[in-house]
Amino acid sequence: MRIFASFKDTILAVRISDKALQDLEYPVVLQQVKEFCYTSLGKARIDAAKPFASKSQLLFELKCVDEYLASFENENRIPNHAFDDITSSVKKLKIENSFIESDQFLKIAQIATTVNFLKKFFKKFHELFPKLFTLSDKIEYTTVIPKEIQAIIEPNGEIRNDASKLLKQIRKDLTFVRGKINQSFNSALSKANTAGYLDDIRETVINNQRVLAVTAMYRRKVNGNVLGSSKSGNIVYIAPKETLRYSNEYNNLLYDEKQEIIAILRGLADTLRPFSELLEAYVEYLTHLDSIGAKANYAKELNAVLPEITAEKTINFKKALHPLLYRKNKDLKLKTVDQDIYLDKNQQIIVISGPNAGGKSITLKTVGLLQLMLQSGFLIPVDENSSTTLFNSILTDIGDNQSIENQLSTYSYRLKNMRNFLQKCNDRTLFLIDEFGTGSDPELGGALAEIFLEEFYSKESYGIITTHYSNLKVLANELPNVTNANMQFNERTLEPMYKLHIGQAGSSFTFEVAQKNGIPFRLINQAKKRVEGGKVRLDKTISKLQKERNRLQKSTDSLEKQKSEGEKIKEALIEKEQKVQEKLDDFVQLYDKNQKMLSLGRKLNEMFNTYFQTNNKKKLIGDFNAWVAAEKVKFAKKNPKPTKSKVAKKKAVEKKKLEQEKIKATEKAVLKDVVKLRKEKKEKETIIAEKKANYVFKVNDRVRLIDSKAVGTIEEIQKNKVLINFGVFTTKTTTNKLELVEKA
Repeated sequence: MRIFASFKDTILAVRISDKALQDLEYPVVLQQVKEFCYTSLGKARIDAAKPFASKSQLLFELKCVDEYLASFENENRIPNHAFDDITSSVKKLKIENSFIESDQFLKIAQIATTVNFLKKFFKKFHELFPKLFTLSDKIEYTTVIPKEIQAIIEPNGEIRNDASKLLKQIRKDLTFVRGKINQSFNSALSKANTAGYLDDIRETVINNQRVLAVTAMYRRKVNGNVLGSSKSGNIVYIAPKETLRYSNEYNNLLYDEKQEIIAILRGLADTLRPFSELLEAYVEYLTHLDSIGAKANYAKELNAVLPEITAEKTINFKKALHPLLYRKNKDLKLKTVDQDIYLDKNQQIIVISGPNAGGKSITLKTVGLLQLMLQSGFLIPVDENSSTTLFNSILTDIGDNQSIENQLSTYSYRLKNMRNFLQKCNDRTLFLIDEFGTGSDPELGGALAEIFLEEFYSKESYGIITTHYSNLKVLANELPNVTNANMQFNERTLEPMYKLHIGQAGSSFTFEVAQKNGIPFRLINQAKKRVEGGKVRLDKTISKLQKERNRLQKSTDSLEKQKSEGEKIKEALIEKEQKVQEKLDDFVQLYDKNQKMLSLGRKLNEMFNTYFQTNNKKKLIGDFNAWVAAEKVKFAKKNPKPTKSKVAKKKAVEKKKLEQEKIKATEKAVLKDVVKLRKEKKEKETIIAEKKANYVFKVNDRVRLIDSKAVGTIEEIQKNKVLINFGVFTTKTTTNKLELVEKA
């Protein structure tokens, strides 16, 4: 669980243009997140996702997404919250004297039931999901809506018979008339069939009505209405007259039923109309939860986390990945190289240089996109120990900015963009510029780029730029809080490594790359002669330094790996030691408990042996009661009852403190003599043991078994076997198991 820095709820006033969103490919991210939405409303909410204007709202959203993501890893998965869009139904419901169809009412009931279930769930697990509980707690809990709907509408969408007395009677009449229709038709069918007026098929259905299939020659013999005939004209379809009378009555009842259903639905709409705003709140809540769930599922796919958000102006992205590149490479089963990017007051601007296709632009976009995603309420694919702050504006100038509509060249557009940058940037701005200064004469454009860079620097803006201009690399080296960086390049294979290295400018490897791509060596040499010698030497020196740095980096990585493995072994040993110590503590507790039980058992055994010898029940009960009383006193001393008054509590604490001090003093005083006493005791025990071992037992010696309290008399000795009389019983044993109590 991440910890947020304490923020005042201020307005961020985030300014970011649609062009910047396109530059950073933010709409593509939204398109991918939409795949995880349950509903069209959720997708629309994701489509509209922009950086939050309120810090407190942003932090709340991020925590909600983080809690939802955590639910995937625990047993309490968040219940399904899919729902049907009822927006148009609620709008119609608001209109006086209106009604909606029964299936729409069922959708409303389902939404109310879903919200109620979610509220119960988050209330039960509010400690696991505190922010999601807060979100659900804002919504009113009511069972009125589903109860009112379920009392009138069946789950299949039919209106219940008991929805009104009139509807119940109408449907009863419909059943009765339906029976009369069948009865009258069957009667006419039987008569016509007996008379031989019917064709072989006898009957059929026209316009949902049963009709007789009468042979054309007998059509005037059957009383009823002709509703049609066969293509050949041999069969005439006649509805019997009696059946028609009942059918008309049936149709009238159907009309009455429809009107009564409309009246019932209108009454239900009147009942639920006061809940219209609550239903809109339900839809808003479920839509919000749908978007949170989609963000969490997207985060799960990216292994994204919630970094720490600090009040201190710092970007510290560790193991940062570009989300779109990572997802694409994952599908292709390719590894994506992560980046460590750090910006603070001592490293305000980073100038990245190096060869083309080395990953400069993607590194630039990674920082911008991750910051934009985070400020829009998305978790980002970085290490969990990463942190960042919140910016008021994110400015970008990435890609070919030629404007055909405005008839602007690339350089003209970039100058116009720089003017906007200079107007908007401040100390809460993050700017990202790709190929800074290009589009004009290298010397003149480079000089102007220097001025722009110094202006951004003076305004304390944070930013990352990429460039090939040597003068910008030099300026970055001169300004205190501006740092050079480069994308690592394998000097042997001349292949990019896509890894950012901060602290040193990068060589463009212009001639090396040209040679690798098949440009004749003769032409490359001619080109070298036309370039100023100093620039070639500078580029060569930078290239050499990069090679040396790469070798050092490999050594550092190897040492870091060994250190990491050593730390893992150390942690494993510490863990084992803790487990052993825990087992030892458990064993000591068990041993103490067993010793106490043995002590109690010996005491009881001693009392019973005395009883067996003396057969004195009164003494046994007295000894037992006295023993219990003594144990009770001991227990009371060890477990004193807590005192209620403050004065008594204070005295008890002071008394306990004095007792502990006395105990410590006594321990110190006694500790010196303990070793000596133990030694003397051991010597005495050795002498006694030797005497006992050398003693020859005789008849009438009073003895007891080792580890026993009962004392008996030896009655008979045969070699090393003896017979002992304990008064109420006798037993046989060997002399090595005996202990002398008293000689004969």
